[in-house]
Formats: sequence, structure tokens, C-alpha cells
Amino acid sequence: MDKGKLEQQIISTLKTVFDPEIPVDIWELGLIYEIKISDDYDVYIKMTLTSPACPVAGSLPGEVQGKVEGIKEVNDVIIDLVWDPPWDKDMMTEEAKLELGFL
Repeated sequence: MDKGKLEQQIISTLKTVFDPEIPVDIWELGLIYEIKISDDYDVYIKMTLTSPACPVAGSLPGEVQGKVEGIKEVNDVIIDLVWDPPWDKDMMTEEAKLELGFL
């Protein structure tokens, strides 16, 4: 599979993961900062949460890792949970802002 198609499949998978406090998926919320795919189909995902005190800080990165590992072509998944830059509502897509009443 070509990396572009695999990245789209990863993004589709990320859109099935929701922040339990906000009824919007983590992709639309802007919690995914970076996706890298190596030549061996190892996947690196740099992500954040809405806040360091987020109640799912312990479980959400593992859920992301498990779902992306479930993609047949993916070999290994590394989740890098970062707090810099800190997340804010401006990182959300237009769709998320509309859904949450920010527009």
C-alpha cells in the first residue's frame, strides 16, 4: 500500500476515537499533531489531549495505538503524547467548531 493511502486509512481510523468529554473525534478536535510512516510501515503519531488533567490521559493514547495497530498494513505504532504546543479550540476543524457552536 502506498503511504498516502495508508495515511488516509490511519486518519479514518483516528476519526473513530472520541474525547469522552466532547462529542467530536480526536482528528476533528486537532489533537493529532503529526503522523509519520516509515518505509517499514512503522507509524509515529504525535498527539496531545485537551488538557494535562484530561481524565482519559491514561487510556486515550492506548486506544489510539490499538486502533492504528489494527490496520493490516501497519507494523508498529509509537504514540508520542506531548503538551507543547498546548491544545486550544483554534486547532479544531471548521466542522468541529460548527458542531460545538463556536462558529
